[in-house]
This record gives sequence, structure tokens and C-alpha cells, in this order.
Amino acid sequence: MLTGGQLAGLIVAVFWAVLVAFVALTLLRLARLLGEASKLVRDLGDQAAPLLDDMTTTVKRANEQLGRTDVITKQVAGVTQNVSAVTTVMTSVVGGPLVKAAAFSYGVRKALSGRDGDGRSDASARPQLQARSSGKGRK
Repeated sequence: MLTGGQLAGLIVAVFWAVLVAFVALTLLRLARLLGEASKLVRDLGDQAAPLLDDMTTTVKRANEQLGRTDVITKQVAGVTQNVSAVTTVMTSVVGGPLVKAAAFSYGVRKALSGRDGDGRSDASARPQLQARSSGKGRK
């Protein structure tokens, strides 16, 4: 039989054996986990390079399109200015005489509508001119 000291030594030895086995299993699992993590990082690195290349190409194309859009916007602004200038010219060329013609036709209609059936104009319907008070008229 074992003595008390030997029994205590055996218990301590078994405890240390269990502790070492537990630590060894934990280290093995940790090693596998680190292996998987390094494989995942390597795969991500392999996939990231083509993705970054594609992203760079996409950004370059987007910048080209933005440049084209900027040119188109400037051209549209020029066309808008030209249309505005043409509108101003047309208004001054056609608008002035058109307003005068409309005023003339309105005056003719008013003059003709003020006549009676016998060909005489209605004196009360005609506008009356006022005499000048400054005395600078004809002598």
C-alpha cells in the first residue's frame, strides 16, 4: 500500500498530467484556429487584389463620364445663352412692330365701331384732344 506521502505525490502527478493534457489540447485547437485564420486572410488577400483593380477601373470610368457630363453641361449653358440672345433679338425685331400693328388695328376697330349706320362717326365716342396751355403751339 501507498503511504500518505506517496498518495499525495500520486494525486499531484495525476493533477499535473491532466493539466498538461488540457493545455496540450487547448494549444492544438488554438493552432488549428490560427491555421484557418491565416488561410482565410490569405484567401481574402488573393481576392482583394482583383477587386481593387476592378474598383480602380470603375472609378476611372466614372471620372471619364463626369468629365463628359461637364463638357455637355458647358455646351448646354452656351446653347441656353444663344437661345436667350435670339429670343431678345426676335422680341425687339418682331415684338415692336407687332405691338404697333396690334395698337393700330385696335384703333381702327374702335374708330369703325364708333360709326353710326349712316356713315357719320359718333362725336361723343371719339377721344378729345386738349389744347396746350404753354402757348408754344402754332401761330
